[in-house]
Amino acid sequence: MESTEKLTDTNAILAYLYETFPLCFIAEGETKPLKIGLFQDLAERLADDSKVSKTQLRIALRRYTSSWRYLKCVKAGAQRIDLDGNDCGELEQEHVDHAAATLKESQEKAKAKRVAQAKNANPAKVAKKPVKKPVAKRPKPAPASKPVKEAVVAENLTPAVLAELKANQRVNVKLGKAPVAGVILDIKKEDVQVQLDSGLTIKVRVEHILL
Repeated sequence: MESTEKLTDTNAILAYLYETFPLCFIAEGETKPLKIGLFQDLAERLADDSKVSKTQLRIALRRYTSSWRYLKCVKAGAQRIDLDGNDCGELEQEHVDHAAATLKESQEKAKAKRVAQAKNANPAKVAKKPVKKPVAKRPKPAPASKPVKEAVVAENLTPAVLAELKANQRVNVKLGKAPVAGVILDIKKEDVQVQLDSGLTIKVRVEHILL
């Protein structure tokens, strides 16, 4: 019994078009502009083909004609072709201009996306600088009797768990030998921004937070 399983993946439908209409749909290299109204010709030619639906054909055709490879072929002097590769008239200038504008916009969006992804891939570079601030401003040495009291306080504190932290929460920050009290301003991943009681705002890793 002949298989009538429908193709639903756009790439699979494009591969089917490359195979069925090789003079029209070009799989690799430079393409050619398609005839205006080609979708209707395509739908009629494949009307009895149970593998593809009109909806999927339309999606595949849109993917093909919006690719950079196709947009680059829409240039002045180029001839449109039908399903059998026959010339169907020269491109109009307005279509050439539209394709050039669409290509430029698509390339700019892709560039912006790459830049955004590169920034998100290296968040550690942004977090490194603020961590150095508390090291430069250590608390003034306490009187001889005070370290004993601070040591007792530190022993009663426990390391914080990131999931239990929240904004406006009172916490202690490990700075040097003695913890310093403050309030959480913001939490981003493993970094916690804290405003110390002294007024200094710092960003530290969660392992420096004590409760």
